[in-house]
Amino acid sequence: MHGKLTRMSKKVRNMVIGGAGLLLLAVLIYQIPAVKSRLEWRLDVFQVYVKNIIDPVGPVPTALPVMPQPVTPTTASTNTAAVQTLPAVTPTSTFPPLPPQASIKSPEYEKQTANNCGPATLSMALQLYGWEGNQTDISNLIKPISGDRNVNPEELRYYVRTQAGWLNLEYRVGGSIELLKRLLAANYPVIVESVTSLNPGDALGPTDDLWAAHYLLITAYDDSTQEFIVQDSYHGPDLTITYSQLEKEWKPFNNVYLLIYFPQFEEEVRNLLGSDWDPNLNRQRVLSYTESLISDPNADAFDWFNYGSNLTYFERYDEAGRAYDKARELGLPLRMFRYQFGPFLAYFHSSRNDDLLALTNYARGVTEMSEEAWLWYGFGLYREGDYDGALKAWQKADSINPNFFEDQANKAMQLVQ
Repeated sequence: MHGKLTRMSKKVRNMVIGGAGLLLLAVLIYQIPAVKSRLEWRLDVFQVYVKNIIDPVGPVPTALPVMPQPVTPTTASTNTAAVQTLPAVTPTSTFPPLPPQASIKSPEYEKQTANNCGPATLSMALQLYGWEGNQTDISNLIKPISGDRNVNPEELRYYVRTQAGWLNLEYRVGGSIELLKRLLAANYPVIVESVTSLNPGDALGPTDDLWAAHYLLITAYDDSTQEFIVQDSYHGPDLTITYSQLEKEWKPFNNVYLLIYFPQFEEEVRNLLGSDWDPNLNRQRVLSYTESLISDPNADAFDWFNYGSNLTYFERYDEAGRAYDKARELGLPLRMFRYQFGPFLAYFHSSRNDDLLALTNYARGVTEMSEEAWLWYGFGLYREGDYDGALKAWQKADSINPNFFEDQANKAMQLVQ
């Protein structure tokens, strides 16, 4: 009997040792960069999925009760003090007729790694200008932590201006199909931020709407088919998208577009953009346009959200906050605050700290790896006197994107002073 127990104990010991060895081997293999880059985000997605089964994040919370001051075009337009600070929009130049087709040679396709559509798309665009590099070169600077889910147009511009200084990048809002065609016909590829549908394997939970932001590089158009050709780092090269589909999927991001050019051709770019070359004139035109859209009783959540963002640009925070309230009431995708942060500024500056905390807390629940959500969550905690909590939130933001946290924090501090 004793011998039998001894054999069993040895067998158990060997199994434990073998299991520990396999675990150690798995840990060592996981440390290989190529393996880690492939598995890390999958483990993260799995953890978030399980968390949302236990505690679903739910829909975007609606605004807390405030004094009833509905935003209407009349209310916004009669804000005399604000209107006086806005420059008048000058008429846009008359442009010659466009050819029915135009195309730019497609760059070598680059499949994005996890959460890396911004760097991958910018990499493909820069290749068209003779740049030699890849998405890793870009992401190492602007999003060194792979779990960082978002790259802003400002961060993409920063990379070009500091690492490819022989080029320039500008971005504007309120782009149109006609403008995209005009730029392509002049041999300028364009990056846009639009909506994509994620694969079900990337879901955050069983009720995920699979709605996400995505950068596309547009390299051609054809009026006969009413289509653009795009380089899509998530779905594939040389894909087609109809004009109408792009308009629909571009709208949630205020029709933002990014344009790369050689500095010596800046005058040509100015002429192509007309009055939109001036960022303030561009934003005022789009503010007026979105103001006209929300006067329609059928205006949707994105109309109201874009209106709020354009008001935020001009620091009309009370009105912006109420516009964002309406967008939240109509219903927004759960990932909206992974990419756009105007509501955080509007609620902070209109002294609606409870809404700021509610929304940043929701945003952190959807996307924990978001330095912007943690930054403004920290400001909300600071304002209510939780200084230790604020410090921890800012430290978390710094850990997500150490290369940009200080810059974002300094800009935020300038705004809140």
